[in-house]
Amino acid sequence: MRRTGMVLAAGALALLAGCSGSEAGGAYEPTAAAEPATVELAVADGAVDVSPVVPLEVSVTGGELDEVTVTDAAGAPVPGAVEDDADGDGTVLWTPETPLAYGTGYTLTATASGDAAEPATATSSFTTVDPVSVVTPGIGPLDGQTVGVGMPVRVYFSEPVVDKAAVESKLVVTSSTPTDGVWSWFSDTEVHFRPSTYWPAHTDVTVDANLYGVDFGDGVWGEKDRSISFSVGERHVSVADAATHTMRVYDGDELVQTFPMSAGGPEFPSRNGPHVVTELNRDRVMDSSTYGTPVDSPNGYRTPVEYAVRLNDNGEFVHAAPWSVAQQGNENVSHGCINLSTERAAWFFQFSQPGDVVEIENSIGPTLSAADGAIYDWAVPWEEWVAGSALA
Repeated sequence: MRRTGMVLAAGALALLAGCSGSEAGGAYEPTAAAEPATVELAVADGAVDVSPVVPLEVSVTGGELDEVTVTDAAGAPVPGAVEDDADGDGTVLWTPETPLAYGTGYTLTATASGDAAEPATATSSFTTVDPVSVVTPGIGPLDGQTVGVGMPVRVYFSEPVVDKAAVESKLVVTSSTPTDGVWSWFSDTEVHFRPSTYWPAHTDVTVDANLYGVDFGDGVWGEKDRSISFSVGERHVSVADAATHTMRVYDGDELVQTFPMSAGGPEFPSRNGPHVVTELNRDRVMDSSTYGTPVDSPNGYRTPVEYAVRLNDNGEFVHAAPWSVAQQGNENVSHGCINLSTERAAWFFQFSQPGDVVEIENSIGPTLSAADGAIYDWAVPWEEWVAGSALA
């Protein structure tokens, strides 16, 4: 009996040791409660003046994103897509298939699941910005137009642009022959694009003005995106030399005509520099009052002419002047225009297209500038042109 009792006691001690743990078995640890997932939305509930084009940011911690939905004020779903979480930080962006509307209410809802039984949900109602005014710019050349190698891209705004860098960054020019072109601002409402030298001939150019949802500043926003495409045709660059009284006409690199001509006389000298053809008129009345000289003044005139090729807005044309044929090739007697005989002017008229270049040189007059209107882009030194970019 004593021996049996000792055995039982030893067994009991062993059982107790097994229940209390040992170096071999370790202590009992209770299972921790599962942490729920959390969802955060970058756009706060009740937010206003939200950009209609900025993607909506969703962040998930402790779980996986299940769904993102956006509905309009009527509860209708807005089609869109969530980008992949490429860097694995739990933050994704939801982007609509088409941009959201201005001044409109929307509700963003995101759901995520973690180890907890219940999914996590976050909701935010917001309103997009309601602009004071919206602007769609005018763009030249026109869509589908063929122009000469001197035609810059010109963009005009009906309202002043305060944030020029924001707008310029959304004006994209692509060309079939790459160039080093840069935008340069002429004013708060006008910006031009050109390369450092004339466009390569036979180049196709597309201008994308991706301005919807762009804040111009002072309550002005872009109304819509706009795209135009044009072609650069043959290279026509003529050189009108006021000292030799001749105009050399080039088709590409080939000299095709050398015309005697008469440039602006001492009282009305022609402007030096590259002029860009902007308009062709088979018949035109030259009227001095259009640039500030009354018709009935000593230097005034109102004269019908033929084959008028406009070079700027300050009254300079290449045109037929049969009354000055005797001076053509010998003397400068015009009011700033390039005078040719009727036959030669007709030939040049047929040869020309908007965007062609006429470089006037050796005149006693000043260099073409903003005071002369129209296109004086190529008279601006390249370094100065580049400095006119808001992104410089």
